[in-house]
Amino acid sequence: MHDAPFDPDFPALEGHHLDLPDLHKLEPKAAFVHPPRILLLYGSLRERSYSRLLTEEAARLLGRMGAETRIFDPRGLPPPDSVPADHPKVQELRSLSEWSEGQVWCSPERHGTITSVFKSQIDWIPLEIGGIRPTQGRTLAVMQVSGGSQSFNAVNALRVLGRWMRMVTIPNQSSVAKAYQEFDEAGRMKASPYYDRVVDVMEELVKFTLLVRERSDYLVDRYSERRVQAEAHRKSVAASLADATSRA
Repeated sequence: MHDAPFDPDFPALEGHHLDLPDLHKLEPKAAFVHPPRILLLYGSLRERSYSRLLTEEAARLLGRMGAETRIFDPRGLPPPDSVPADHPKVQELRSLSEWSEGQVWCSPERHGTITSVFKSQIDWIPLEIGGIRPTQGRTLAVMQVSGGSQSFNAVNALRVLGRWMRMVTIPNQSSVAKAYQEFDEAGRMKASPYYDRVVDVMEELVKFTLLVRERSDYLVDRYSERRVQAEAHRKSVAASLADATSRA
């Protein structure tokens, strides 16, 4: 970190909290040997849900590429804030999110955006714990299905959410138009340019996850959070000293 606590050229900057970016610090401290851990979320409760079918197809591809996958079933997840956070479905979702190193989000487009079923899942994942977002540093791929012509409203909304959750959202994405035509009776996706794009997206997600997961601690270490943590530590020490003095 920067040694000087005060720099006249940067009067608002607390120099001792500044960590100058360094290429050498991107070297992993330890190599991960387990498969990439990918959580997949989808946004429909319909019996024949095309976002679920697309998610299941993505999970098969990820497994073929060597990843370990989990698909969260949103059935039974209560609306946000309607029950305490210790509800079993909420705890299941949060545990899976914490387990993951990357995620796939897939929502139908409804009224020009994502569904409430999908948004509820994101709303149950804590935005921050102790000033740190628990999803930050994880990779993310976004997909959508549409009943009509191709659109990108849902994936764009998902990208906004991913950025807000400080996830590393990969450049590629999948938008499947007229999804009812793209799956056979068994629920498997048919060969098509849409299928090829899904393969591209999953391939890219695995690559980014392998690149990021061993370096995420350094990539998400931020000046502002170091300042907050240092101030919290200072107040804690001061309170302890005050308590010790009062007892003396």
